[in-house]
Parts: sequence; C-alpha cells; structure tokens
Amino acid sequence: MKSMTGFGKGGFEGEDFSLQVEIRTVNNRFLDIHARLPQELNGLEAKTKKQIQSALKRGRVDVTVTLTQTLEVRYDVNLPLIRGYVSALRQAQEATSVEGTLDLSLIARLPGAIQPATGNPERDERLAAGLTVALAKALENLEAMRETEGRELAGELERRLDGIVTHTVAVAAGAAQVTDAYRQKLARRMTELLRDLGEVDPLRLAQEAAYYADRSDITEEIARMNSHIGQFRQILTQAGEAGKQMDFLTQEMNREANTMLSKSGDLAISQAALAIKLEIEKIKEQVQNVE
Repeated sequence: MKSMTGFGKGGFEGEDFSLQVEIRTVNNRFLDIHARLPQELNGLEAKTKKQIQSALKRGRVDVTVTLTQTLEVRYDVNLPLIRGYVSALRQAQEATSVEGTLDLSLIARLPGAIQPATGNPERDERLAAGLTVALAKALENLEAMRETEGRELAGELERRLDGIVTHTVAVAAGAAQVTDAYRQKLARRMTELLRDLGEVDPLRLAQEAAYYADRSDITEEIARMNSHIGQFRQILTQAGEAGKQMDFLTQEMNREANTMLSKSGDLAISQAALAIKLEIEKIKEQVQNVE
C-alpha cells in the first residue's frame, strides 16, 4: 500500500551543466501534472510529463526542474524584437508625454530578447538525457517515500480497525442481553396491568419478546461488519491500488453502524455504535491518502 503524499529529488551532473528535479505529490482524483522547467528545457515538457505518467496513476504532481550552467553559455540577442519594442515605447512616450528612460535592464527582461544560443543538437541531446536520468531518480525516491508513508498509514488504519472490533464486540454483548432484559421488563409491565386478571400468559409473553427480538436483531449487521473488517485487513497486505476498495468498504461499514443505531434502543449499544462510526470517519479521512 502506498500513500498519495510524497516527495522525491534527483540530480544529474553533465560536463557543462547540472540538473536538479524535485517532485511533490498530494491526493487528487486524477493525474494532474504541473511541470516548471527552465526556458532552455521548455521543449522537453511533453517528454517529462510522459515519463511521469508511466510511473504514477493519479494525484496532483508538482515538478520543478533547475538547470545550472557550469561553463560559459553563449546567448543570442533578438535585435529585431528589441528595436520594435524600443520604437513602440518611444511612440507611446511621444503620444502621452510620459517621462522616463529606457535602460538595458528593462530590455533584458523583455521575453525573448535574450536567450541561450540554439543550434547545438549534441548539447540538446545531453540535456534531454540528463533530465531523463534526474527525473528517474526523483521518481524512485518519491516511490520509496510513498511506500514508507503507506506502511505508517497501514499501521494507523489497523489501529482504527482494532477499535471497531472492540466496539463491535461490545455491541454483540449488549445485543445478547437486550432480549432477556426486554422479556423481564415486559413481564413486569404486563403483570402490573393485568394484576386483577390473573397470571400473565407465558405464550403471549414469549410472542411479544420474540417480536421485539426480531425487530431489534442486529446479528446480521454484526456479521457483515466483521466480514468488512476482514476484507479491509486483507487489502492492507495486498500490492497495487487499494484506495477505491477501502473507500467502498468504509461506506459499507458505515451503513452497518447506522443500522445498528436505528434498530437498537439500548443506550450501551447506541454508544458503542456511535464509537464505531467515529472510527470509520477517521478511516475515511486516511483512505483519501491511499493510492
């Protein structure tokens, strides 16, 4: 079992550059990839997302790539773009009489004005290969962290299931006593009402007690609850995606707890059933972080 939340980091050292990749994931219904690459690697965004898609099934994924140049880099200056930009600003200044001067720092911030020189396919290939390696390392570290988080999450879910088992045992014990208690209460009540008419008919008393027992019987709900708990524990030990199965089982367990509450008027049983629902709510919160 894996957690949806994790962090991974990977790097690559080339002869004239270094790359660092960081990946963060959180829960999301679908696979939602947000990649932030430096300008020199913009053309590799599609390839980067494809590599991530081959490793992850769902979740919001934030990828940050940092490129550090270790040797001098030659840049191209887009003079036509700069001349047009300067000309447009001067026209605007003349038309509006707005004061101000153009400086080099303003031009340098103009998108596309200055950018790394192109035309070096060999270096572009090395950058692409380096990014693939760095991303693979980051994904590997992310996977290891998600598995570690998954084991801790599985332990927490086991503790919650143990709590449900404890409260279910209390419900079963209370249910076993309810019929006898109701029979005694009914006998006392009927004796008081029919004191002048003689003894209470044992057959009628048994019929009333049986009717109440059938109406408030939660044996099936307890059996199904224990079955769901067993299935949940089995999923915890299986490989592969588990979140959807766990989410379904928590809904089923919650349904059984609600039926227990609606059928029983006994205070102890109601309190135990409410405690079960509380544990289920905690499990539902944790299951959202399971892949």
